[in-house]
Amino acid sequence: MSAPPAAAPGVPAWLAPVAALPGRLGPYDLSRLRPPRGDERPGAVLVLFGEGDEGPDLLLIERAATLRSHSGQPAFPGGAQDPGDDGPAGAALREAQEETGLDPAGVQVLGLLPALWVPVSGFAVVPVLAWWREPSPVRVVDPAECAAVHRVPIAELLDPAHRVRTRHPSGHVGPAFAVRGMLVWGFTAGILDRVLHHAGWERPWDESRVVPAPADPPRDVPPA
Repeated sequence: MSAPPAAAPGVPAWLAPVAALPGRLGPYDLSRLRPPRGDERPGAVLVLFGEGDEGPDLLLIERAATLRSHSGQPAFPGGAQDPGDDGPAGAALREAQEETGLDPAGVQVLGLLPALWVPVSGFAVVPVLAWWREPSPVRVVDPAECAAVHRVPIAELLDPAHRVRTRHPSGHVGPAFAVRGMLVWGFTAGILDRVLHHAGWERPWDESRVVPAPADPPRDVPPA
């Protein structure tokens, strides 16, 4: 049996299994879809782990209901990569700051996961794993983009009682998390499900629990 991974400098021991994931996973470890071919529009999301009043947690937003794509859906902060960004990490941090008021100076980037193809939107999205070394206040900055900001305890995400699967109108069934009055599903839940699994944190749960996807679902099919 191999020894557990050591924590990176400045990273708490409990987060070491996540910090060890960059460089160890390939695209098919995160998604059943084919990897990006290189002509997709680049994007990035910030998978930000912190430690708050309720213990280890994860930063999520709820997208505004008025948006044309992914309206009202819980998501990781993130978006398209702009030419002036310092790669995917720079894009994810900039988007998180614009959406939640997060101070990027307090965030330690742990590494990048493989880019994932989002078919209908034509994006290649890179999940950026990060540690919230010095937490800053977060809030809704622009209500036209973001309806709510949440720090969701990892314990709630791992609780089998909060795990379900959703059925997309296309027939695709994927993982989901029912937490804090939200149903986290689609692309975000696919990444989260695989990160928790490969970190060795996943607990057995009833995968036969399938619920419909919310009304007015996003146009792209979840990646996992």
